[in-house]
Amino acid sequence: MQYFPPALESLVEHFAKLPGVGVKSAQRLAFYVLSLPEEEAAAFARAITDAKAHIHTCPVCQNLTEGDGPCPICASAKRDASTVCVVADPKDVVAMERSREYQGHYHVLHGVLSPMNRVGPDDLHIRSLVERVAAGGIEEVIMATNPDTEGEATAMYLSRLLKPFQVKVTRLAYGIPVGSHLEYADDATLVRALEGRREI
Repeated sequence: MQYFPPALESLVEHFAKLPGVGVKSAQRLAFYVLSLPEEEAAAFARAITDAKAHIHTCPVCQNLTEGDGPCPICASAKRDASTVCVVADPKDVVAMERSREYQGHYHVLHGVLSPMNRVGPDDLHIRSLVERVAAGGIEEVIMATNPDTEGEATAMYLSRLLKPFQVKVTRLAYGIPVGSHLEYADDATLVRALEGRREI
């Protein structure tokens, strides 16, 4: 037996496809959208279609941008073009920018190597990274992929690819988070913290 009209069922199904959204949350979202005034619902739908129509990847770093040329970070004369931070996803750029410490450029892979999920080098923006480094002017490439198995494998693969170009390839340091206690850290985190120690 169908509980909702077909249009509402379809709306629930589409919300349920979003990451982290279960059926009950999808139903709540669908009912919320239905309760919106007509103009707000139309603006919400328009925002989705406008985003799909106008947002694309930067021709230089593959980050998300709007417009024909490079993204604002690549176009900025204040950024250090000799340093490139390699991240897996555009949301990682947002995380790095929040720190306000990094002033270089980025390269977004749009994923990580994952043989289990059939994601290989050709599925990521790796070739464009190698071409950027080969063109010259880049002195350091920072690997900022997640410290999990796939992130580590991707960082190692890229470091081997970039070795012939004589650029400095570094990895983000990982260790004990600020505000936590040693007794709660796992062995791998402690090993990373010891490897990444520096003089004070």
